[in-house]
This record gives sequence, structure tokens and C-alpha cells, in this order.
Amino acid sequence: VGLTTKTIPGLIKKTNNPRFVWDAYRRLIMMYSDVVMEKAEGTEPAEGKGIRKQLDEMLQDLKTKKGYKSDTELSAKDLEQLSTDFRKRVKKVLGKEFPDDHMDQLWGGINAVFKSWNGKRAISYRRIESIPDEWGTAVTVMAMVFGNMGDTSATGVAFTRNPATGENKFYGEWLSNAQGEDVVAGIRTPSPLNDDTKNDQNRHLKSLEEAMPDTYKALSDIRTKLEKHYKDMQDIEFTIQDGKLYMLQCRSGKRTGTAAINMAMDMLGERLISEETAVLRVKPAQLDELLHPIIDPSAELKHEPVAKGLPAGPGGAVGQIVFAAADAVAWAKQGKSVILVREETNPEDVEGMRAAQGILTARGGMTSHAALVARGWGKCCIVGAGMLHPNAGDKNLKIQGSKKTYKEGDFITLNGTRGFVYPGKLAMIDATENPQFQKFMKIVDKSRKMQVWTNADTPKDARIARQFGAEGIGLFRTEHMFYGEGSDQALFLLRRMILSNTEVERKAALKELFHFVKRDIKGTMAEMEGLPVTFRLLDPPLHEFVPQGAEKQAELAKSLGIKVDDIKKRGEALHENNPMMGHRGVRLGITYPEISEMQIRAIFEGAAELLKEGKNVHPEIMVPVTCDVRELDFTKKIVDRVYDEVLKTTGLQKIEYKYGTMIEIPRAALLADRMAQSAEFFSFGTNDLSQMGFGFSRDDIGTFLQDYLDKHILDADPFQTIDQDGIGQLIQMSVERGRKTRPELVVGICGEQGGDPASVEFCFKNGLDYVSCSPFRVPIARLAAAHASLKHKDLREKVLTTQNHTPPKTNVQEA
Repeated sequence: VGLTTKTIPGLIKKTNNPRFVWDAYRRLIMMYSDVVMEKAEGTEPAEGKGIRKQLDEMLQDLKTKKGYKSDTELSAKDLEQLSTDFRKRVKKVLGKEFPDDHMDQLWGGINAVFKSWNGKRAISYRRIESIPDEWGTAVTVMAMVFGNMGDTSATGVAFTRNPATGENKFYGEWLSNAQGEDVVAGIRTPSPLNDDTKNDQNRHLKSLEEAMPDTYKALSDIRTKLEKHYKDMQDIEFTIQDGKLYMLQCRSGKRTGTAAINMAMDMLGERLISEETAVLRVKPAQLDELLHPIIDPSAELKHEPVAKGLPAGPGGAVGQIVFAAADAVAWAKQGKSVILVREETNPEDVEGMRAAQGILTARGGMTSHAALVARGWGKCCIVGAGMLHPNAGDKNLKIQGSKKTYKEGDFITLNGTRGFVYPGKLAMIDATENPQFQKFMKIVDKSRKMQVWTNADTPKDARIARQFGAEGIGLFRTEHMFYGEGSDQALFLLRRMILSNTEVERKAALKELFHFVKRDIKGTMAEMEGLPVTFRLLDPPLHEFVPQGAEKQAELAKSLGIKVDDIKKRGEALHENNPMMGHRGVRLGITYPEISEMQIRAIFEGAAELLKEGKNVHPEIMVPVTCDVRELDFTKKIVDRVYDEVLKTTGLQKIEYKYGTMIEIPRAALLADRMAQSAEFFSFGTNDLSQMGFGFSRDDIGTFLQDYLDKHILDADPFQTIDQDGIGQLIQMSVERGRKTRPELVVGICGEQGGDPASVEFCFKNGLDYVSCSPFRVPIARLAAAHASLKHKDLREKVLTTQNHTPPKTNVQEA
């Protein structure tokens, strides 16, 4: 900024380098007209019609006409003429002259920076990084040095350690006779900083270490000083003007999850940072990258996505498109990798979802069925990609904006961490092969003062979660055992029970079903030996288990020896206008107490058998969808009776267990002091508590949530992060009132927010004993809990002292 028709002659005279001056001026016109005169003014030109694009094309046309391959071949005369032509084009396209007064340029630039805070890209970035809108931005006005003054001048960007791997190697790129933007814009292939930065694209180019060894040594010395001062990896920008090195800026560099852990552990080993700093140096979300296969970043750079949705399940997946769950299972059995593409998923798709490498849906939000199930399995998943139009009947997929029709068997690649869909097969890498990971997590657990449990539905899920460090199961959804591998007979018996006309028939079906239920319950307790396992009694309304399609209804009718009409009539009888608030959870157990009794008996008998085998088990019985303590009292009578019967038949003196409830209805939260008269523990079902507290349907919020976020009505998706103002108050009030009645009351959360770092921090500050999340989010929650422990230890202790509550210790603390 500052080059005008008045100042250009003076700078030419001072530098005796007209080419440099005209090159600087044409750069000023290109960047200033783009950033200040177009973008900052909110002008939105058509694709490819922006002023920068037009000026770039003029530059390319001139190079082609002259036969030049590089910008550096342009002469002073070429650049002078180009600058004149640029100014004419700016006037024509933007309707105003390029400013020719240095102060007008300066104030225009300053105002553009302030305006940029409210630009679309800035707003989007703030949403992603959770940066408050009210912060605003600052402007720095500084004198500049120039890397485009000739062959002894250069510019570059460097990282004090490798930002991709974390290796303690100086990493960066540079260009001779260029300005900083040239390095990042890809106008020319940048040269490597040193041998460690050489790759196939730049191996033929001289490194800075080779071309300017003295300057490189000075830069390397500065690298060491900066790291010792800031105690973190630095992203640095530098310019060399006429052989002299200038440092322009430095900041903590962005890094991958792998690099973050490697750097933290290396710097800890170098005694540059403490254990606490090492823990805080890694963001919880960065662990996601280490727990799932990911697309090779270098491969992703070479491809354009064809669709974008919500990143519901992290990692990457490559596979062939299938449109039906049954096909996903069949193809997977043949050894094929598949991506299940659906309009949306439902519980009957679960086997196909398990078989698929990845899941892609056109509808649904971050807490939709597909998202919840995929995250629980650590499976790559993208939901709510509205530009997709899958046709399961014709077995094809059309994508808005794309001329190609994708057919069953075509390969696609998903980036579940970013929500991008790519055509074809992109290379994948395994990010878990990192020996530093386990060492790092041990340090994390030393800092952590709150337990992390898991939501698991099978013994296999429990095994995975335990490997990831889960200290209990906060939610075992008993209904999930009726879907998935090896569940056909159990589902058949459940349906037989639902379609029974008398209590006698219902009890007969339940008697047969009992063995399947006990098998999974016992297997899960065995996997979690020594740790608590919370079994939620049947939660969904019964109509969800009645098949909907004519073919499946006919199949079931034949198996049961009844008419299809009987199934249809039963389905119609069970139908509800608002099933989420309907006949489900504890309400089923009150209408059909034999259903609850069967599950409770399976829990106690399974525990008794394991105790007789010498196993140490801790079952917990959790009653869902309660709104009154009398519901708990009703169910507790069944629990007490079955407990006595099991002790009598097994000869045991006692079975250690806990009885509690989910708090997911606002009335239950308000009456927590009464609920605690019967319940020994509370577990907040934050998904339904948020639904009922807001009056939002989590399945439908996706259609308007973005409007609420864009218009600052909501700060975050309440189904991803606990709403601390409203739902958070219900939780706080419930904990306080519950512990007034029962100081030893154990409290946790088991909704999806249990794996969200901000929600984990909220739970820690408010005295909850544990958070429970899907198995693959356990390490993330452990790290988030450690961060909260280091930041808010005093606040938590004050809350716990007020409530006269002593929380259970983490396994690490006990060890």
C-alpha cells in the first residue's frame, strides 16, 4: 500500500530497480481491488467473474503472448503496461478508479480489515472454531520489506517442526524473487527449505539451505530461539531482501492430531513443557483423527468433492455404492467394501450399516439415527447431504450440480471428518499406528478427576470401549440386541410377544426371549468385569418393532401362523401420533409389567451366574422416560421381588446392584428431590431432555437449525452441545435437589453430548460423577475431562463441598 503515480518514480530512483517497483504495483492492484474494492464491499460476482480472476487471466494472456513460462520473466516495460491495463479493467468492472492517493489506499485497507470480520468466510470460520462474534479484529500497519527485488531476495513460510507428523525437523518452503502470497497461492512450485522438506514435486529445485547457506543458518538459529521462547511449534513467515533476512511474523502453528500428540510428547521429553501443558496442548477433537482410518491428505488435495453433508462419523471410507441394507450385508460377505447410500436410515437398516465401510444419507442431522449409530461404532458417516437424490428402486444416485448418474457398484470416497464426498477411490492411511498415543493417554488420566463411561449395546462394543479406557457402561440399550448380527430369532420372539392377544401368550413368548436377552446381558457384564454396567429397560414404543413392508409382514405372518391383516391391525393399534412422547419406556413396563420383569430377571440371573464363576460384576438397572417417583416405586417392587427370587434359587447372599433413572423429562428434573427418594443414581438423557426442553424434534431440526445459528438465535446445535443457559439449568437444579435428598447420589449423562468437549467441561464444573459416550469418543471425553480438571478444579471442589458429595475416583487414581 502506498504506491501511486506520485510515489512510483521516487521508489524507482531509490532502488534503481524499475522492474521490482512495477511488479510491486501490479501486485497491489491485483490484491487491493480484490480484497478492498470487491470482497470488503460485499460484491458477489458470478463464478469465475471476480476482479482477481479477470486480472489473473490478463496476466496469463500476456505471458502466453510473450512466450514466458514464469512471472519472473516479465520485464519492467511489460509490468508497467500491465499495471495500466489493470487499472482500466478495475474501472470497467468495479465502476470506480483505483485509488491514486497513498492515504486513501491506507484507510481503504484498514476499513477492509474491519469489514472482513462480518464476511461470509469469517463468519463460517468462527462457527467452526467456536469464536465469539463480539471479539472483533485488530489492524496492524507496518513497514514492509520486499522479496521480489531480484535474485538475492526471497520469501518463505516455515514451521519449526513438521505440522503433519510432528517430527522435530525444520519444515518449510520458499521462492526467490517473489512475495509471500506467491508461496501460498501456488503460482509457482515453491522450493524446499532443506532436505527434510524435499518431495517428488520439488526435489529438482534448490533448497534454501543450498542456495543461501548463511541465510538458512540464521533462520535455523531463529527457529530454535522462537521455540524456546514460546514453548510451542511456530508457523513463521520470512522475507529476504537483498540478502538480508527479516522475520515478518510468527504464531502457534496448526497441526494434525498425530503431530499434536508427537510434539507434546517430544517437548515433554525435551523438558520444554510440563505434563499439564502437554495435556492442554492437544485438542480433544484432534484425537478423532487417531481413532479412525483417514483419507491420505496428499490424495485429497488432488480431488474435488461432488457433495457435502454433515460430518457425523469421523474418518474416511472407500467403497462401492449400495442402496439397500440387505445388499450391503450380501456384498460385504463377498469381501467387498461398500458405502450404504440412503435417503435416511432406520433401525431395520442397522445390519447393513454395520456391514458398510461408510454411511451416506440425504436427510438427517448430527443426532439422526445414522449419525448416532455410526458414531457408536466409530464408523465413517455423512448425513444431511441435501444435494443427493438416491433412488433405491432404480439403484442410482443423482447429485445436484453433477451431470453424472452414479449406479450401484460405483466407487465413492467419504471424508466423515469434513463431510466431503468424492468420486472414485482415494488412498487411505491408518492414523492409529502411533506409539506416543498410549503414553499420552496415561498422562491425560493422571490429570483427569472425572470418570468416563461408554454407551454400548453388545459385548463387542463393551470390549472396544474398555480398550479405549471406559470405566463403566452408562447406557446399555436393551432394545438394540434385537437388531444386528445373530438377532433374527430374538427379534422374531419379540414380535411374537408384541402380536400376542393374551397375557398368557405374551408371557410364553417372553419366556423364550429371556435366554437371548440374558446371553447378551451376561456377556456384556463379563467384558466389563469389575466395572458398573447400566442396563436401560426397554425404551422404544412397541410399534417400532412391527415390520412395515408388505413382504416382511407376509413373512412374519407365515412364521407365526396368523393372517397378514392381524399384523396390520396390531400395527395400527400401536400407532401413535407422537411416539416420542407416547407409550414407551417406563410406561410400557406399567402397562406390561411382565416385559420389565423379564429384563430384570435376565440382569439378576446373569449377574448371579457370573458371581458364581468368581467374576466381580456391578449391574445397574435404569428406568427410562420417568416423570414421577411413583413410576420408580412401581418398578422397584418388581425389582425387589425378582431379586429375592433369584437369591433364593441361586443360594447367593446378595448381588451388589444399583437402581436409578434417566432424567430426560423436564418434570423429572424439577422433582429431582422426590425422584432421589427411590433412585440411587441419575443419568441425564440429554437427547430427549433437549427435545422436550426446547420443543425441537431432533429428527427435523436440520431443516431450520442453520437459520437459528446464522441469525444468532442459538450459539450451537443443542443436540451436539449442552445448552448451558436452559437445559444446563435443569441439570444443575436436578443435581442440587437430588443430592439434598441423597448426598451419595451418583450422577452422569448418557446422551450424545457426553462426548462433546464443551459439554464434558460443563458436567465437570457442575459436579457430575461421569460422562458416558459412544466407544470411539471415550478417548476424546477422557482428554476433555482432563482439560476441565486442569482448568476448573477449584470450582468443582466448591460445588461438591456444597452438595456434601464425594465422587467415585477414576481407575487411575485408585491405582
